[in-house]
Amino acid sequence: MLAAFIGGAAAIGGYKMLERHDDGLSFTEQQKVLFASNPKISSAGAVDFVEAAAAVSPAVVHIRTSYGNKSSDDGASPFGDMFEDFFGGGGGRRMQRTPRAASGSGVILTPDGYIVTNNHVVENASKIEVILSDRRKVSATVIGKDPNTDLALIKVDANNLPVVKMGNSDNVQIGEWVLAVGFPLDLQTTVTAGIVSAKARSIGILARSQPTEEDYEEYQRTGKIPTNSSIESYIQTDAAINPGNSGGALINANGELIGINAAIASQTGMNVGYGFAIPVNLAKKILDDFKKYGAVKRGYIGVSFVPLDADQAEKLEVKDISGLYVSEVLPNSGAAAAGLRKGDIIKKVGDVEIYDSPDLQEKIGRLSPGDKVQLTYLREGQLKNVNVTLKGETKDVTKPAVAANKPTGASFDRLGASFAPASAALKAKFGVKSGVIVTGIEQGKLFDAWEVPKGVVITSVNGQPVNSSKDVETALPNSRNGMTTITGVGPQGTFTYSVN
Repeated sequence: MLAAFIGGAAAIGGYKMLERHDDGLSFTEQQKVLFASNPKISSAGAVDFVEAAAAVSPAVVHIRTSYGNKSSDDGASPFGDMFEDFFGGGGGRRMQRTPRAASGSGVILTPDGYIVTNNHVVENASKIEVILSDRRKVSATVIGKDPNTDLALIKVDANNLPVVKMGNSDNVQIGEWVLAVGFPLDLQTTVTAGIVSAKARSIGILARSQPTEEDYEEYQRTGKIPTNSSIESYIQTDAAINPGNSGGALINANGELIGINAAIASQTGMNVGYGFAIPVNLAKKILDDFKKYGAVKRGYIGVSFVPLDADQAEKLEVKDISGLYVSEVLPNSGAAAAGLRKGDIIKKVGDVEIYDSPDLQEKIGRLSPGDKVQLTYLREGQLKNVNVTLKGETKDVTKPAVAANKPTGASFDRLGASFAPASAALKAKFGVKSGVIVTGIEQGKLFDAWEVPKGVVITSVNGQPVNSSKDVETALPNSRNGMTTITGVGPQGTFTYSVN
């Protein structure tokens, strides 16, 4: 009896020591402590999903957000606005200035209340509530969020919560059974099954992923590396995912988290197509950055590239039809220091073959400034290896003085909106030849006052076609008699606004 008592006390004491000192551990390290005794078996697991669903469901939570008295674009569904192009118009949206609410899902990562969800679930929310599996309702605060990966980390003040075991998304195989767990359509916990139908899928649902000429001009002027670089390397599944599943868990049949559900491809907004999840191996790095810094510390190679296929190879007059053709190298970047040049074709990152942009972006997205990565590239018919040291977002430069002249009409700042080049598919959808998509609205400024929703396309400013933020800024001073005119198109048709 004495030996049993001493052994039990030692075990409890050891656990408490670990419990007191886990704040400095990364999510991956905490997972190793929490699941140290779990046996390792094939990620495919068994065909019976009962155990996997039972293990994960308690740790998937319902997230409800409210937006106060803001414009409708701030309080839209977690699957609205920037996802309109994939979900279809559904008859268009009403522009109204009334309080709105939305809901999504989240996955508990630690017993003390760290929860991963999508950025678009909590973005602009004035209040975030989490409904736990025991029906408790607790308030949450945002620890960090990143529109470039559509990930967010929130925290609730609670302890001894159930958690999900993180898996290894690199081991996911096409054809493997997976489960989607979340709160679709405001239903209670719902589990659906399907298979992995593709990996490293880019669907163009986030902001543009390649720097433009304007980005390079900005870099030359200010030294700020283009950071509007989204990372899309989704796991594609045919497991039923609907609005409300955003931020929920995609798990393998062994009950391990392999992805965070983020989007669906559908013409109706409901599940008639495929679902897409952010790989958990990418999420681990982003979430650790949120916990440590409150923001993502992203490393950059410093190149712009074109994914090769037969058509692009013919256009660029190269023989290779796979890999990434380097179209631009930023001066003073890691790529420039390593000797990469325009015309090189990136073939590998480490030992991983590169076929398309998601293959590179996800691997680099897991790294931080100062990390080294080995690239294999093709130059003049010969394969070469080089180590590239990733750099952060800025370099040490002196910004030039800004001219004090103020343009007539509306200024770019007064518009209170952010823009990104509209894709060719979106232009074709609306039957326009030029356009920028509205990606953000600032409360209290012109676009907010006009009730312009995110997701519409601005085709011209003062009669001049616009295809970038710089085009908008350049066209604004060219007003007639101080009158600025902005024309655009959206699900409800064309529109024109004018202001002195």
